[in-house]
This record gives sequence, C-alpha cells and structure tokens, in this order.
Amino acid sequence: MKTWMYFSFTLVAICLILFALLGLKIDKNAKSTANGQNDILIILGAKVNDGGVPSLSLKNRLDVAYDYLVQYPHVQTVVSGGQGKDEDRTEAIVMYTYLVDKGIDPERILLEEKSTSTYENLLFTKQLFSNELTNATIVSNDFHLTRAVYLANKLDIEVDILAAKTPAVVETKSRIRERVALLKTYIMGK
Repeated sequence: MKTWMYFSFTLVAICLILFALLGLKIDKNAKSTANGQNDILIILGAKVNDGGVPSLSLKNRLDVAYDYLVQYPHVQTVVSGGQGKDEDRTEAIVMYTYLVDKGIDPERILLEEKSTSTYENLLFTKQLFSNELTNATIVSNDFHLTRAVYLANKLDIEVDILAAKTPAVVETKSRIRERVALLKTYIMGK
C-alpha cells in the first residue's frame, strides 16, 4: 500500500512539474519578434464559423497580420488552412476574403488550402515555394507559437513571430490543450 501511494504521489508531482514547464515554454514565445525582415508572412488557420465567419482566435490573427502587411508593403502572405469537417469552406479562403475586404492587394496573398494541422500548414506552405522557403514570419495566437516555431525549425524554416491575443473566452482551454499538443509534438516530431 505504501509503495502504491508513493508511486501515485510521484506520478502526480511529475505531471504537475511537466505541466508547469510546458506552460513556461509556451509563454516564452508569446511575444512578437517580427520586424519586416522576412518577405513571407504565414498566417496559420483556425476555426471558421458558419457562413465563412472567422472565429475570434482567427480574427485576432488576421487583424495582427493586416496591421503588419500595411506596415511592411513588401511582405507577401500565405493564408494556410484547409476545411474542417464542421466548416463550410476552407480557412484559407476565409482569411483571403477577410484581408482583401480590408484592402490588402489580392496579388500579395497565396492560398494553401489542404492543411489540417500546424505541421501541414508549414509543410504545404513550404511546398508552395518548391521547398525553397527558408525564412518566414508566422502569425498565430500567443499560446500556439512555441509549437509553430518548433515545427518550422524541423522543416528548416527560420522564423520570427507575430503574436495575436488569445480571446479570453477560450484562453484557459487553449493553453491547457496546447500543453498536450506541445508534448505530443516533442514526442512524435510533428
């Protein structure tokens, strides 16, 4: 009985420490570092609501990207995201429409519409450039950027980042879920 209690206590302690360490790692990359030096901006997709309305998380990403594109007119952008089972169109087309409606020149936007994960967002975006993409800026919500940077580096893409605020209504859930996703990425490699 004592051995079982000791084992249980140790396991809980390890899980709590791991949870805290992953949280610190996520917070480390939660601030923007982009300064216009990269010519390609990759906007990672997120949930699209009925009628092609971006979720709050995606809208925040798009608003940060829009401001950046206005500030750095030489930057081209890739909107990256396929169509989820519960979405009526691709995330990429929703992002494209949002940016064009706000005044971004359609010639500055490439669409990547096949991806269903962060790894695929980056892999398929790299393939749009015949695997020659070596530097880019990534836009995502602050909680998501550690994993995005890790995966970009695995694909030999050096990145800087633009952090979009995570909506308060999903922040706790997103940060907990991201810890699990980050751990899985470290174990599986993608």
